[in-house]
Amino acid sequence: MSVSETVTRWRYRIVPDHVLGELLAKRWIDNAIPVLILLVVIATFGSAIPDFFTAASVGNLARQWGEFGLLVLALMIVMVGGGIDLSVGSTFALGNIVALALMNVAGLPVPAVVIGTLLCGAAVGLVNGVLVGYLRLRAFLTTLVTLIIVRAVVDMLLLTYSVRIAAVFPDSDAWFFLGEGYFLGIPLSVIVTGVIAILLHLVLSRTRVGWHVMATGGSRRSAYNVGIPVRRVICTTYIVSGTLSALAGLLFASRLGGAGADTGIGLEIAALTAAVLGGNSLGGGRGSAAKAVIGSITVMLMVNSLVRLGITSGANSLLLGFVLLLAVAIDVRWLKNRHKLLSEVYVSPTYAALPPPPGMGEGLPYALNDRLRPVERIGLDRIDGPEDVILDDADNIYTGNRTGDIVRFLAPDYARQEVYVHIGGRPLGLAFARNGSLICCVGGMGLYAVRPDRSIEKLTDETNRSLFSVIDDSRLRLADDLDIAPDGRIFFSEATIRYEMHDWPVDCLESRGNGRIICFDPNTGTTRTVLKNLVFPNGICMTHDGRSFLFAETWGARVSRYYFDGPRAGTVEPVIPDLPGFPDNINRASDGTYWLALVGMRTPSLDLALRMPGFRKRMARRTAPDEWLYPNINTGCIVRFDEAGTILETLWDFGGENHPMITSMREHKGHLYIGGIFNNRIGRLRLDGADATWTGTRSYWGDA
Repeated sequence: MSVSETVTRWRYRIVPDHVLGELLAKRWIDNAIPVLILLVVIATFGSAIPDFFTAASVGNLARQWGEFGLLVLALMIVMVGGGIDLSVGSTFALGNIVALALMNVAGLPVPAVVIGTLLCGAAVGLVNGVLVGYLRLRAFLTTLVTLIIVRAVVDMLLLTYSVRIAAVFPDSDAWFFLGEGYFLGIPLSVIVTGVIAILLHLVLSRTRVGWHVMATGGSRRSAYNVGIPVRRVICTTYIVSGTLSALAGLLFASRLGGAGADTGIGLEIAALTAAVLGGNSLGGGRGSAAKAVIGSITVMLMVNSLVRLGITSGANSLLLGFVLLLAVAIDVRWLKNRHKLLSEVYVSPTYAALPPPPGMGEGLPYALNDRLRPVERIGLDRIDGPEDVILDDADNIYTGNRTGDIVRFLAPDYARQEVYVHIGGRPLGLAFARNGSLICCVGGMGLYAVRPDRSIEKLTDETNRSLFSVIDDSRLRLADDLDIAPDGRIFFSEATIRYEMHDWPVDCLESRGNGRIICFDPNTGTTRTVLKNLVFPNGICMTHDGRSFLFAETWGARVSRYYFDGPRAGTVEPVIPDLPGFPDNINRASDGTYWLALVGMRTPSLDLALRMPGFRKRMARRTAPDEWLYPNINTGCIVRFDEAGTILETLWDFGGENHPMITSMREHKGHLYIGGIFNNRIGRLRLDGADATWTGTRSYWGDA
């Protein structure tokens, strides 16, 4: 290895290039710019204003924020649903005057005042919701008209009740507690806003209602097509907005005890600025309570600090206008360019040198031949993508297809087939358990069991999360192949934690070691990762002694052995370190050896490119994905080897005329059954001299 290649190897081993892409892929990265702006605002005004961080100053700001934060949350929930509500300031003023009238003039008890005020705000929201949601009027114009009408109602109520309100001083501790009280040293309004923010976060991120709101905001037509009641969802967001705006007015009324003609004027602009500045999208479908909280704190600090610095109110409005313009520009540009930036930096190749490939000339272990030419074709054009195949003791064939079914071909002639179960995701690795259940790795879903009565049970779809992982690697993205230990533990491979099922070849471009092997123990119901940083781990096969298993690393072109029991438990040893192609599934052979599928063959160009991460990175950024250098998976073969890694025989279909791609094979009663993820048939090849009574299930479980 040259000096430059050694430097390249260590540079890509030490520097985690993939972290930037993983950070940009996180949903919370949207909060990075708003948080940065908030920190700048705190630092700027904290240094410019004396006593900015005193307890009295912070307490006063917090109480004001409690009321303003409710308005921003109200606007946020409408924006997430794809709308806009310009009437929040007027509804705030209406809540203020109604609360004072009910308390000071009508003399109602505090609970009745609270309920009456909230109902008043909900009524305004209902009007907006019906007009925008059910009658499909433009949200901007509709809520602008509502703003004018509600403001006129507030002015009329002021003319009628302002004198009587000012003449009464209510004697109620509960009333004053709403506006001026503390709980555990925290202003009540802050607690109320915080609790509502948490509830909204949980609703939007953890409930069906929240998913409906997000989907409606993202695309109303698509949401309608999948059965979401779009009109009702939109109407509900406006009702919630009106209720929260009235609640803010109630807290304001309790704190100041007065009403004026200027109450709530301009609050809709401040609330809109805060919502957008926090990262809530004007286009809908993207937002959160956390973003609303961040934006509201930032705007509240800016406005309050300018007042304390003696800046005129006109300057405040000017600043809010500039900030709103900046926030809208950031929102539009970020939304437009985030995925473009992510696509350029997410694919992060690393240095991955493979050992020289073995020769395939005449007389060598991998010598080319045509032994797969006489393969019989089962289910030709009646199956799409049988990645793995397995047989039961009645000789029926089970395999998955591209549409999420496990299909059964019925013995003895396999002319008839049926959908055994519809499992939903892409069925990949298959294995029979001792109790007859068919255990299946499902791409994008996890590990599932199909019971003998055809009921489906999810075994696991997550594992323990890595301590320093940026992405949430507890979720299973691409469970691939599996095998079962004598005690029932299921060991299965997850090929990559960075790419989904449809992008699995891109993992080869990285060759970073994104895969792992996981153990699910049905006796305890626990799942844990046993091996990490593997280069697309794929096939798994228990050795005949039941104390270790063989596993293939596809892009690493090698087969290794992991001991999970016995004195060598926890250790890995190489078995075949230098395959000529990319290994896939491994399964037992009747004579105590093992079958291995090579899904494709190595090429000099890709072997060279794997040692040139800079070249692969430029390729990923500058050319279209359909022009990237991919592994050759058009021609494969089947290899038989022993536990020492000695190649005993190879079976080729030279030229790929009969079985162009091979991802799996199973020996069963003297025949070899062959599958391929891009094939349209299952192959069957008679094995001369093989045990005609041997089956895989009896090899594992005897006659159980």
